[in-house]
Amino acid sequence: MALFAFVIFFTSNLLADCYRTGDLATGRRNYTYMDAVRANLGGGKVMVCGAIQYLNLFGVAVGYTIAASISMMAIKRSNCFHANGGKDPCHMSSNMYMIIFGIIQVFFSQIPDFDQVWWLSIVAAIMSFTYSIVGLSLGIVQAVQNKAFQGSIMGISVGAVTKAGTVTPMQKIWRNLQALGDIAFAYSYSIILIEIQDTLRSPPPETRTMRKATLISISVTTAFYLLCGCAGYAAFGDNTPGNLLTGFGFYNPYWLLDIANLAIVVHLVGAYQVYSQPLFAFVEKWAARRWPKVEEYDIRLHGPSGHACRVNAFRLVWRTCFVVLTTVVSMLLPFFNDVVGILGALGFWPLTVYFPVEMYIAHRKIRRWSMPWVGLQALSLACLVVSLAAAVGSIAGVVLDLKSYHPFHSTY
Repeated sequence: MALFAFVIFFTSNLLADCYRTGDLATGRRNYTYMDAVRANLGGGKVMVCGAIQYLNLFGVAVGYTIAASISMMAIKRSNCFHANGGKDPCHMSSNMYMIIFGIIQVFFSQIPDFDQVWWLSIVAAIMSFTYSIVGLSLGIVQAVQNKAFQGSIMGISVGAVTKAGTVTPMQKIWRNLQALGDIAFAYSYSIILIEIQDTLRSPPPETRTMRKATLISISVTTAFYLLCGCAGYAAFGDNTPGNLLTGFGFYNPYWLLDIANLAIVVHLVGAYQVYSQPLFAFVEKWAARRWPKVEEYDIRLHGPSGHACRVNAFRLVWRTCFVVLTTVVSMLLPFFNDVVGILGALGFWPLTVYFPVEMYIAHRKIRRWSMPWVGLQALSLACLVVSLAAAVGSIAGVVLDLKSYHPFHSTY
C-alpha cells in the first residue's frame, strides 16, 4: 500500500505538470488527458491513450454499479437478519438493485457538467469518512472482543476453508496477484486527474494546487485503507469478507451498517457521474462535429414555474444507452473484486505511470540515458511487471468464479 501510494503521488505530480504546455502558469491549457498526450507526445499514442482511458472509465462505471447494488442489497439483508434473528440466510439477487441504481444514473446523467457541481466533492468526502469510520470502528471492536488478533502475518492460510472452497497454494498466489490489481484500482483517480485539474481556478497555478490536493488525498486515503484493512483482518482473519460492511462479518448494530451502506451508495452515485463525464464529453464532441445540426432537435420541457428546460436529444439517447449498457454488463459480471482487479491492472501502468512519465520526459526535454531518464524508465518497467502480474491474478479469479456462475442469476 505504501509503495503504491508513493508511486501514485509521484506520477500524479508528473501528470499535473503536463496540464499546461510550456510555462506551468501561463502555458496553453490541456483540458483532457488526451489533450495532454496530444500536446506532449502526439502521433498514434493519442488514440491508444484515449482507447485505454475511456475503456477504463466504462469499466469503472460497471464496477461502481456492482458495488452500489451490493451495498443496497446489504441494507435489505441486514434488516432481514434483524427481523428473523439470523435464522433466515436472506439470500437475494442483486439484479433488481443494479436496475434501481441504473435508473438513478439515467436521471443524473442528463444533468450537464454534473461533475462540476460545487457541493459534490463535499458530499463525497462526508460519505467516505462515514463508511470508513464505521468499518474501522466495527473492526476494532470485534478484535477487542476476540481478545486476540486473528489471521497470520502471511495472510490467508493454505488449506483454509472459505465460501469459495478450500484455498490451494496456486489460489493463494492468484489472490495475492489479484490484490495488487485491487490496490491499483483504489488509486485509479489519475485517469481523470487532468479533467479534475481543469476545474481549478488560478492563480495560484493549477499545478501547485493539484500537488497539494494530491498529497492530502493520498495521505488520508492510504491511512484509511491501511487501518480498515488491518482492523478487518485482525477481527476475522482467514474468514474476513471481501467487504466488511456488505460481507456480514458484522450483523449488529444493524442500523449502523445501514447508515454506512447508504453512505456508500450516495458516494457511488456521484462517483459514477464524475468518472463518466469525460467519456460523455468525448462522444458528444465527436457527435457535434459529425452531425453539427443535432442541436436543432433540442427538447423543451415546461415545468409548473413556466421555465423551459432544454434537453439535447442526442445526449438523452446516448447517455441513457450508456447507463443501460453498464447496467447489463454489471448483471453479467457481478464479481466485484475480480472486476476491480482487472480494471486496476489494465489502467495502472499505461494511465498512471507510462503516459505521465513519457509526457514529463517530453515536456521537460529530459535527455535519453541521463540519470533522470533511466530512473523514470526503470519505474515504468517495474510498474509494467506489477500490472501484468495483477492482470493474470484477476483473470484467474474471474475464471474461478465463472465455474459456478449463471448469467443474470447472481445471488448473495
